[in-house]
Amino acid sequence: MNTTYHHLLPADFDPGSRVWIYQSNRLLSMQEALQAEAMMEQFLATWNTHGTPVKGWASLFFGRFVVLMADESRAGVSGCSTDSSVRLIKSMESAFNVSLFDRQLLAFLVKDKIELIPLAQFGYAVQNGFIGPDSVYFNNLVATKAELENNWLIPLKNSWLAKKLPATAGQS
Repeated sequence: MNTTYHHLLPADFDPGSRVWIYQSNRLLSMQEALQAEAMMEQFLATWNTHGTPVKGWASLFFGRFVVLMADESRAGVSGCSTDSSVRLIKSMESAFNVSLFDRQLLAFLVKDKIELIPLAQFGYAVQNGFIGPDSVYFNNLVATKAELENNWLIPLKNSWLAKKLPATAGQS
């Protein structure tokens, strides 16, 4: 699986631009992905903060991750404009019958495929060798463009989940 995505990010956005990542609990079909892209484009055309257009960008990565970005170097994103982006995501959930807000579902690259593991089964997955310290983890907690570029796809041992690894699993 090709996990190259950096070239898809907007070059003219400040590295401190705010980022939100919403992970689908399943892979979207091609038709759904095209519809999702159209929904995002429509949203971005009208995204405002206190009457000022938001310099926004959105894309669907790997058929599963909705990435939304706002360059706040000209105008900060207000609570109301953030709420409007959440309404977009909720409308996508409804349109495609998916969950995009489940932060208990962890994504890993396993054998060249994105696999989801419920947080409650994380220990079991590690103990049984399904994932390990060097497994690629999708760190959906990144908050800026710079973090998206440098810390989205990271080894499990470099993530917030590292503290949950058994002591022997963290040794390489």
